[in-house]
Amino acid sequence: MGTPDYATTILKALIEDRDIEVISLITQMDKPVGRKQVLTPPHTKAYILESEIALDIYQPKTLKDEEAFRYISDLKPDFIVVAAYGQILPKEILDIAVCINLHASILPEYRGASPIQSALLDLKSYSGVTAMKMDVGLDTGDILATSYLNIEGLNAIELFEKLSQIAANLTIKTLKNYDDINPIKQIDALSTHSKKIKKSDGEVSFTDAKTLEAKYRAFIFWPGIFLESELKLKEIFLESVEGSYKEGEILEIGDDFALIGCIEGSLKITKVQAPSKKEVDILSYLRGKRLEVGDTLS
Repeated sequence: MGTPDYATTILKALIEDRDIEVISLITQMDKPVGRKQVLTPPHTKAYILESEIALDIYQPKTLKDEEAFRYISDLKPDFIVVAAYGQILPKEILDIAVCINLHASILPEYRGASPIQSALLDLKSYSGVTAMKMDVGLDTGDILATSYLNIEGLNAIELFEKLSQIAANLTIKTLKNYDDINPIKQIDALSTHSKKIKKSDGEVSFTDAKTLEAKYRAFIFWPGIFLESELKLKEIFLESVEGSYKEGEILEIGDDFALIGCIEGSLKITKVQAPSKKEVDILSYLRGKRLEVGDTLS
């Protein structure tokens, strides 16, 4: 059971393993995408169709009705592997077979919707994937296995890719060794929650360079980062965490960058995108706005 590319990487590994038989893919319904609202299948479904793999695909609107229960029950699965499916599994489904969720954090840290982004926002050195035996709570089930990864310097796109591979390997190991695993209960008192990301979370200001750069790495896929003026900062690099400047002050204009001051620290900006405009290099933008060293980028 899975929907985005994170789940596809796991699905691909399961299909390619000769000791495991995948009997069905359960994923979200096709959704309209883009300005033209083209009906588009989930990433997992698209992979199965494009690869011409003979696998039954089920896309229930909800898991809370008799039809979904009957479909899954009739499959008589040994395990249900869940990865970023997008719906909460009711107890009736959890009772059909052992449900193993591949959650992209070191549980009980970052339960919830955005564990990868949350780890980057909090400037964590390490993250990872937890294989968890699901229960009726939100990411509260017993821990079956965990894999760790150093995430320093990575952005969300890079981290998603690396954690997908880790999750795929962890899934195979967990399934094959399940009978020998002693599940570990989570310590609820140590738990943290990662909220669902909203577009408004991408708004930034030039107050703290380190925090702004962390948001850039966390939100690089969506929603991106942008100023109150809606100017999008498309490519930035942390220059220094030291120094105190006027918020948004242009400190230097180089061959392919502008050095921008923050109340704490500074950063280099190389690409921006104004509202309803195409992405451009920062020098073109500054020339168009007639901005120079000492002026404020806002």
